[in-house]
Amino acid sequence: MTTPNDKALLRKSAFAARKLAHTELGPAPEAATARLLAEIGPVEGAIIAAYMPIRTEIDPRPAMARLGQKNRLCLPVIVAKDAALLFREWAYDGPLITGEFGAEIPPEGASLIPDIVIVPLVGFDDHGQRLGYGGGFYDRSLEGLRVAKPNLRAIGFAYSAQRFGGLPVEPTDQPLDVVVTESGLHHAALAQNTKGD
Repeated sequence: MTTPNDKALLRKSAFAARKLAHTELGPAPEAATARLLAEIGPVEGAIIAAYMPIRTEIDPRPAMARLGQKNRLCLPVIVAKDAALLFREWAYDGPLITGEFGAEIPPEGASLIPDIVIVPLVGFDDHGQRLGYGGGFYDRSLEGLRVAKPNLRAIGFAYSAQRFGGLPVEPTDQPLDVVVTESGLHHAALAQNTKGD
């Protein structure tokens, strides 16, 4: 059985790896952005949720700038401690304010149900398991979104250094469909690195 201490130790290791990758590769490696755009494909008219990076999270904004030209963008907003996230519409380069945990959020906008969610993370494995910050916000959100939109795509975005051989799984954990990094794609269904340099 997984204990909170197990995940705390994994987070510590993952944070250190992410920080080093962020320093060495920069906040938005071109290869990672290119792979993210390729994985999403030439979509038009979709609702795409992303995030504004905090700490040393890999930065999806270069991809968002492109995706926002033909799609609707939204950003996650924390509304309550034990609630799912609200995804508020945001026009790229639109106004932002500081929300919970220092993340930037739109001050206003329609609440949308995304077709694609670009998910930040602390660590991941090849089975689509994601190690987050421990609040459960994305697990609750993905669970509800998958009911509302069965074809929802949940795409993790990370540095390859954040990859673990395996992560502990809890009943409430929601797996990702794929994780995109600067060095490859990690498809949960295949449980292996399917595309490399």
